[in-house]
Amino acid sequence: MRVLESLRRFRAADSAMRHRTQAEMDMNETDLLAIRHLIAAEARGSAVGPKDLSAVLGISSAATAKLLSRLVESGHIRREPHPSDRRAQLLHATPGAHREVRATLSAMHGRMLDVAEGLSVAQQKAVIHFLDTLSLAVSAPVVTPRTPGRGPAPTLER
Repeated sequence: MRVLESLRRFRAADSAMRHRTQAEMDMNETDLLAIRHLIAAEARGSAVGPKDLSAVLGISSAATAKLLSRLVESGHIRREPHPSDRRAQLLHATPGAHREVRATLSAMHGRMLDVAEGLSVAQQKAVIHFLDTLSLAVSAPVVTPRTPGRGPAPTLER
């Protein structure tokens, strides 16, 4: 189906862009996702702590601790004590991280915005509907169908 073929081309181009961005910024995917999440949270006025970042990135607290140490050492983030809970920390992207992300991603974001703004309202609604519906479809749990009369469903061996 042409729509899904087009979606695959977009996903491949998006993946290639992310790899280029990571190479340009000399960081791995998780580091870049963390910085982008902090920048987006700051733009919304939201506070982010290590536990929040662990949840968003889907990584353990130990992996988050290593990630934060790396990003503090590289000058991309800073930690500060939580104003009402001194045991907790808040995380912030540094001004340098903001500049680096803007310099690396702003041209690409501009091109994406140009494409989106070039769509009519009806086209935008169709794209939004398609992507939202597709998101729901791929978020649904995977159910492996059983063939009747072929024995019990397979189980994981441990």
